Formats: sequence, structure tokens, C-alpha cells
Amino acid sequence: MIKVSVMYPNTPGGRFDHDYYRDKHMPLVKARMGDACKSYTVDKGLAGGAPGAPATYVGMCHIFCDSVEAFQAGFGPHAKEIMADIPNYTDQSPVIQISEVVVG
Repeated sequence: MIKVSVMYPNTPGGRFDHDYYRDKHMPLVKARMGDACKSYTVDKGLAGGAPGAPATYVGMCHIFCDSVEAFQAGFGPHAKEIMADIPNYTDQSPVIQISEVVVG
């Protein structure tokens, strides 16, 4: 199992519409990826590690797939449409990481 984490830095003055991301963008991703996306989560940043510190990321998602190849097969054909939706909820550039899930 792999996890694709898409994280949006908490940039001062940046725009991020959590409602759109949760209610429109991520359901679009799931619909386009179909069974290649086993599940996903959506996170909203609250705080950093130190008291009073801002969250490192304003928002993020984690997409779970059987393999990198399954992710690429599900996401690749729809990448242009999915990426074109990003300006509808943010002006931030995401940081992406693919990880192997070792404990689930």
C-alpha cells in the first residue's frame, strides 16, 4: 500500500478554500481515479509543534493506492483536468510525497 500526500504550505497571505477542497476537488480526484484510489483523507492545518506556532501546511490530502503504478494509472489520464481545478481553491503550490505505508 502506498500513500500520496499532497500538502499545501501555510504561506502568509495565501488563499485556500477548505470547503471547495473537501467538497469538490477531492471528490473529483476520487471519481476520476476510480478503484485505483482505495481511500483518501483531507486534513486542515491547525497549529505547529511549538505553542502558538502556525501550522506548517494549511491543508493536505492523503490518497491511498495499492502501488505507485496503480496511482499513476488512475491519476495520469486525468492529471490535466485535476491540476486545472487547483486554482479554484488555492493559489499555493503543493508539495507532494509518495510513501510506503508500513503500519496501517
